[in-house]
Amino acid sequence: MHVSINDLVTYESSDHIATITINRPERMNALNEEIIVGLQRAWQHLQQSEDRVAVLHAAGDRAFSVGADVKSPPQEMWQGVPSIGATTNKPVIAAVHGWCIGGAYVIVQMCDMVVAADNTKFKYPEAQLGFTGGLISSAVARIPHKIAMEFMLLGEDFDAERALHAGMVNKIVPAGEELAAATAWAKILANSAPLVVDTIKRFAMETLNKSPAEAGAIARDQLLAVRSSEDGAEGRRAFAEKRTPEFRGR
Repeated sequence: MHVSINDLVTYESSDHIATITINRPERMNALNEEIIVGLQRAWQHLQQSEDRVAVLHAAGDRAFSVGADVKSPPQEMWQGVPSIGATTNKPVIAAVHGWCIGGAYVIVQMCDMVVAADNTKFKYPEAQLGFTGGLISSAVARIPHKIAMEFMLLGEDFDAERALHAGMVNKIVPAGEELAAATAWAKILANSAPLVVDTIKRFAMETLNKSPAEAGAIARDQLLAVRSSEDGAEGRRAFAEKRTPEFRGR
């Protein structure tokens, strides 16, 4: 079943498995506003749907994603990151190939498991470029501290083998087989006890330390939800109309 997200992010549902695809291969899947908003909507739909697990991958042969589109960057990169831009207690498996740079790595880092093609190269060059969103710092809660510092600060490539040894990925497969391998794992999870999977993921996320940037992004998401709520709109209308607002908790 196809779920309408937008032109650059697709959501396909089958047998309780959601396959979420970044689809901008002509720009090496560079992350613009449409992709980030599309990913956020996909995570929101996943949580509300009957799907039990999601596989995230990207179209094309050259890159999972080269990170933020420097010509048209997203307004809030964190909105597209699973468990930050939208809470989901359902596991997310990333199927990665080619280049995975900057903000794209942050998205992959926040997935629960990662299958990498043997041509995958991870890179975080922001210290050499002079900017950062800060979410990368959560790497120290997910891989060994000194390896995380090396990756975050030096901007050097980590190939698939180095990433496997560092604990950044779970498995390496030949290029072109990463989606099938991730889907095979997803089938196991789709047939597992949902309450157990949900509980384990929730407890795991509560156990992991959050960086200041991660905690701040989660708080900002919650505040934006209040601002954009029906009650928020009603309050503004009532103030303008000089009447008592009628709030409905929505």
